[in-house]
Amino acid sequence: MLDDQWISTDPRTRKLLIRFRVRGFSKQFCISTGLKDTKRNREIVRSKRDAIANDIALERFDPTLESYRFRAAGKNPAVAIGNSKSKKRYEYDLLDLWSKFTDYQETQIEQTTILSRYVSVLRYTKRLPTQSLEEAPKIRDWLVNNTTKLMAWLLVNHYSQCCEWAVNSHLVPDNPFENLKMKEPQRKSTGEDYRAFTLEQRDLIIQIFDHHPKYSHYSSLIKFLFWTGCRHGEAFALTWRDISKDCCQISINKSCNSYRILKSTKNGVKRVFPTEPGSRLQNLLLELRPSHADSSTLIFTDRLGNALSSQTLQKIWQGQTSKGYHYSGAVKDLVSKGQLPYYLKPYATRHTFATWAITKGNSPDKVAKWIGDTVETVLRYYCHPQVVNAECPDF
Repeated sequence: MLDDQWISTDPRTRKLLIRFRVRGFSKQFCISTGLKDTKRNREIVRSKRDAIANDIALERFDPTLESYRFRAAGKNPAVAIGNSKSKKRYEYDLLDLWSKFTDYQETQIEQTTILSRYVSVLRYTKRLPTQSLEEAPKIRDWLVNNTTKLMAWLLVNHYSQCCEWAVNSHLVPDNPFENLKMKEPQRKSTGEDYRAFTLEQRDLIIQIFDHHPKYSHYSSLIKFLFWTGCRHGEAFALTWRDISKDCCQISINKSCNSYRILKSTKNGVKRVFPTEPGSRLQNLLLELRPSHADSSTLIFTDRLGNALSSQTLQKIWQGQTSKGYHYSGAVKDLVSKGQLPYYLKPYATRHTFATWAITKGNSPDKVAKWIGDTVETVLRYYCHPQVVNAECPDF
């Protein structure tokens, strides 16, 4: 007896799902039922689940899942309603398809991508003046007139991708967005994002955080980012389990995103960052380590002891406006006072480390290994003439 095995509830819609794996298939299968979580609906879903289990046992499983889809009353394609002239071309509307596409993608990609990208598209989709696929040109025109060029281009491409999946899944006869895709708008240059601070500017920023009346708690994080060049999410996810007893080796094997969800590193590669005995970085970690630290304890947290996010770092670095009042960030404040000649985003901590590591004479392949990137990326973004030609103080 399977009981409620395979059956779960979608945390976003609170509707029942069937998730399962089949031997011989690498992916997890997911079927959206469209039914609310009630006692009666669970009986219906169990019946469908049992039919799938029987097909698997009899080796007649349909990997397209078309045989197992839940269809709304009156929408069964096998039943002709009215004459052929009144029959709709598309069985589902755009919102239906996007929900089904999201359910499918949840088995294929990171949950963080679902939360950041697919949920955002869903919000835009709900605002559309029509959900009808027959009116795809009207949807495209509304996006062009009510969003930015970039957002309109992104959404139309997302809808086209969704409908292409629906065609391959035999849910719709064709992709109405295929011929509506637009030319990608030219993006703004991001060259400034790859500039690095000089060592004097780096040390000034660290000093300001050390003595800042509001943000001194985050001084150790800022030092760590500048001295390792690691991605911010990787630092947010570090626990004392990842640090050797002598604090000379840092294992970087996971990341924490804006939703405070743990995932693998950006490129999925685990690495160990070496720390010289007697270095500032080793001393920092030795000072931070609690006398009886639990191995799962986060190294860097906010002032309340919670996991950090990029929003927190952005707030202390750049500042924020809340309830009509602007709170200055430590680095932005230095620029406004003329103590820094230009403003760079928080990710400049990584660029600064990589640039000066190369300037000090370390090979690009060694720097690439330290920061978990490719040699090509290091050579392309972290060799800045305006910095490399400067005098090089003690790194």
